[in-house]
Amino acid sequence: MRISQLAETTGVAVATIKYYLREGLVPEGERTSATQAQYGDEHVRRLRLVRALLGVGGLSVATARAVLAQLDGEHASIAEMLGVAQTAVTPTADEGLDLGRARALVEHWGWSIDPDSDDVLAALEVAVAGLDAAGFDLPESTLDGYARAMATVAEAEIEGIPVDSVDAAVQYVVLGTVLVEPLLLALRRLAQQDASWRRFGV
Repeated sequence: MRISQLAETTGVAVATIKYYLREGLVPEGERTSATQAQYGDEHVRRLRLVRALLGVGGLSVATARAVLAQLDGEHASIAEMLGVAQTAVTPTADEGLDLGRARALVEHWGWSIDPDSDDVLAALEVAVAGLDAAGFDLPESTLDGYARAMATVAEAEIEGIPVDSVDAAVQYVVLGTVLVEPLLLALRRLAQQDASWRRFGV
């Protein structure tokens, strides 16, 4: 199909597709002349994926490019790919940030984590410090409850990783890491409404 047909099929404007091509988010089509190219189903799938990463996933173009590079590259172990996916969507830790409390919490919960998870630990450290700075007293039992709930979610996610294809497993891990977080946030907010109704009524 020509680029105009690709745009019609995906609902993505031609100008936007050309931008994605320039940014390396979508592979070039098969050249039929100096100014024309043909696109196939793989381009339709990639465009939908890019839209999801930039839209629902909330990624920048640079971060989306990094995630897509991992999907397209050589696949290491699934555990390593999870780390790569998390790294792509986790802000880099400030140098010199004390991660002591985050490490202590992870140890308290009995979690086994990658020793190189400083950026993810930093996200926890910053989040907990933010609660303190705001004077928001979060009971330890509540924080432990959050950890138990996340452990349950993580178990379900890891259990769902396909084992019949490395490509499918990598796609599941990377995209699940990026695209499921907005889903979890939406579910939390709806569950809060339900719990509020049950506790306080109208």
